[in-house]
Formats: sequence, C-alpha cells, structure tokens
Amino acid sequence: MTIRPELIEQLRARRAKLTQNMSEEKLAALHAKGLLSARERLDTLFDDGTFQELGLHAAHNATLFGMNGRELPADGVIAGSGYSGNIQVAAYSQDFSVLAGTLGKMQARKITRIMRHALKIGVPVVAFKDSGGARIQEGVDALSGYGDVFYTNVLLSGVVPQIAVICGPCAGGASYSPALMDFVIMTRHNAHMFLTGPEVIKAVTGRSTTMAEVGGAEMHATVSGNAHFIAEDDQHAISLVKQLLSYLPANNTEDPPHDLAVPIDEMDDPGINDLIPDNAFDPLDMHAVIRHLVDHGELLEVHAGFARNIIVGFARICGVVVGIVANQPMVMAGALDLDAADKAARFVRTCNIFNVPVVTLVDVPGFLPGVEQERGGIIRHGAKMLSAYGSCTTPKITVILRKAYGGSYLAMCSQELGADMVFAWPTAEIAVMGAEAAVRVLYRKELDQAADRQAKAAELAQAYREEFASPYVSASNFYITDVIEPGDTRWMLALALRKTLDKRELRPAKKHGNIPM
Repeated sequence: MTIRPELIEQLRARRAKLTQNMSEEKLAALHAKGLLSARERLDTLFDDGTFQELGLHAAHNATLFGMNGRELPADGVIAGSGYSGNIQVAAYSQDFSVLAGTLGKMQARKITRIMRHALKIGVPVVAFKDSGGARIQEGVDALSGYGDVFYTNVLLSGVVPQIAVICGPCAGGASYSPALMDFVIMTRHNAHMFLTGPEVIKAVTGRSTTMAEVGGAEMHATVSGNAHFIAEDDQHAISLVKQLLSYLPANNTEDPPHDLAVPIDEMDDPGINDLIPDNAFDPLDMHAVIRHLVDHGELLEVHAGFARNIIVGFARICGVVVGIVANQPMVMAGALDLDAADKAARFVRTCNIFNVPVVTLVDVPGFLPGVEQERGGIIRHGAKMLSAYGSCTTPKITVILRKAYGGSYLAMCSQELGADMVFAWPTAEIAVMGAEAAVRVLYRKELDQAADRQAKAAELAQAYREEFASPYVSASNFYITDVIEPGDTRWMLALALRKTLDKRELRPAKKHGNIPM
C-alpha cells in the first residue's frame, strides 16, 4: 500500500507550521540580545541529526480555556532527547514566543513525560527556562501542572543530573523547579528569577526596588546563592552545560567519566613551594595551589561568586574526575561562615550522589565568630558540613596545608569524618585553637609576670606549635596518613585516588539521614 502524496504534504505542512513559528525579523531581534530561540537552544546543545522530539503535536484544549481556538505550537515547550558529544541527554526548552512560554497542564505533561523518560533510561536532564509563569487562562490546572513538575524534580533528584538554564523570566512558582535541580545557570543580561517582582514588592511593602536587585543573575550568583553559574549569553550557557556534563556520570549507578589511561607522573613540583608565604599570618592563594594540583590547571568552579571564602568545583587529577572543596584564605582568612557551610555541604552531597571523589584542601582558622553568625544559626549550618561529609561514601582525600583549628578541622573532612587518607604539609598546624589564642588561655599567669610580654607570648606560641599543633603530633597519633612535601601533593593525590576508586562503604538501612536544614 502506498501512502497518498497529499497525506505526506499535509504532514510536512503541519510540522512546518508547528516548528517554524518565528519570523526572520523576530529571530534577528533575539540574536541581537544574545538570545536563541527555543529550538535553537536545543539545536546548539545536541549533535546534528540526533534530536528526537516528544509531543510536537500535543496541544491544550483551546475551546475549554477560552482561547477562541488559538493554536499554540508545541504548547509552548519543545521536549525530546538527543546526543551531546557521546552523552545522551533529555531536554526541554520553553518557548517565550508562544503565549510567553506560560505553563498549562499540557505543557506540564510534556515536561514531566521527558523527565520520566530520562529517569527510566538513566540520562541527564537539561531544562531551558523562559516563561512568563502560570497560564492564567487554565486556572488551577496550571497550578496542578507546576505541582507535577516539582514532584518529578524531586523524583529525579539523586538519580540523574538535572541542569536548569534560565534564559529569560522565571517568575513566581516557576522558580521552584530550578531550585530543586542540581545546577542553575543564569544568563547575565536576560535572565530573571524571583517569587515576587518589584511591582508586587512595592505594592505590599512600599519599598522600591529593581529587577536586578531581586531577580538578576548577579544577585543570585553572589548574594542568594540560587545560581551556580553566570553565562554571558545563551551560547555561553550551553557551553557551561556541556562542561558540567563532561564531569558527571549519566546517573547515580555509574562512575564519572574518568580517563584512567592518563599516567601518574611522580615528578616533584617545586613551584608549589613558592606559593607558601614566609609569614604564617599572610594568606595563601588557594586558587594558585589548585592550579598546580589539577590537570592543565583547569577547575570548573561552582558558585564562584557566592561565599568566596570557600572554593568548590570539578577538575581532574591525572585523569580522575574529582570534586574540589578548599578554604580560600584570601577571603575572610578562609574562615567558615553560614554561606560557606551551605555551599560546601551542598557540593559534597552532589559529589556523593554522582560518585565523584572529593579532594579537600584545608587552611581554615575556624568558624567565623560574631553575634550575627550565632543568631543566623552557624551551629545548624556548620552541622550541614559534618552531615554531608559524614554521609559521603565516595573516596575522600584531605590535605591539610596550614591551619586546621577546632571544629573547622573536623568540618573540613578529617579522618574522623570518614576521610580515607589525610595528608599534611610540614607547615600544617592542627589544634583546638591557634597558638596565639591558646597561649592567652593557657599561660596567662606567665604572660602577666613576663618583663617583655610580647616576646614571652611569641616564645610560648612557638613552643605550643611544636608540642601540640605540629603535624607530626597528629601523625604520631595516626590522625593523619602522612606528612608530605608540598611538591609531592599532586602525584600523591593521584595515587590515593586510583587506589580508592573501587571503595565500597555500606551504611545502616534507612530512608535517609535527617540533615540539619
């Protein structure tokens, strides 16, 4: 039986109508703003000829919702799967040119269908968010649709990577979906994400504000911590998606894409010694240290603008994918505060989900003291780090570079928190508190009686370091694996990682631990 030519023509005409709904003029206007169309975003993400669309012909009931028979191409969202490099990915892209990309019940059905498809086959999900919010014409059905999306986000959480790209508005309840995903990328000039915008805030509180102050990418990347990355435009955002995917497994049952063919080079790196300040009170630039330790000096830093006193990100060490967690003494002396604790805990949990080994670099004077920190719940926030590291079963290698005092020593993945190996540089100081503070507590009488109080304090501090805080003291008590030369750190980490990749650690049967939220 031969299909009649007119049926083929009808099919082609219908597909063209549904997929080519934007004029050249409108497309050029988008490009001038650094924006791509909804379909161009998917075309850029996927390799040519690999995208298969799901639900192209799906449509809302135009009569029921008072749309006067108006047809909405693809119901305002393009969904499907394809290959990005050698990685299969499921994705959806909201189309702002179709009723402002608003979400109704059918759009929600398409989104949740592709997400559940990703769950079944075990592949990452990438979501391009560009929507005016709930479709008012659909009333409670639109709210129901959002509920379906949120529930599915939670269902996929911890199973497959979920990456949200905010390309335009993401307002009201719509903002909860990216908040439930693993990574959020916002474009610098076009993306906005908020629960209540400037007009509502003005009407309710009387306070005038701007869109940038309550929903801009810069604010979310540096103040609220809701955005993990800022992209300059849509093309850059998709490049960041591809970089992220290059470090992650397809799902939680697989290992990250390690390249174990890369040899471990045992050559000493004397240049790392030059990074250590002569004065112990001068800050060490941890970014510079990381560049010496990771392959090609490349770190995909996550949350780079938020809580800059701690660094987190993905890298490779002799081909092994790792998550780096490191204090940054250049900011707030590397002390842990409310935001730093949240940032580190969240990243460690993400690494644990996706079987990524964690390398922790320690130079921490303690938790940040202050009334604001205590009233803000530093106990609860700091406990998140303890919970995250304690529950993490991936390989955990810790290097103590210099300071590691008090509870922050434990919070930065000590042996007691499950580190598989703990190395220390000869410059490391591991103690309940810094030498100067300890002297004031322990030797107050001697100081009061000293002719030269300052000289006596320095003498006692040095004695304290040697007797109580030296890395050799910790090594003699087997709290650390070894004291190593800084120049040996890279190859020692590489060897330790290779030896622990097959680590298997069983925990008591339970639904989940009760992390201090």
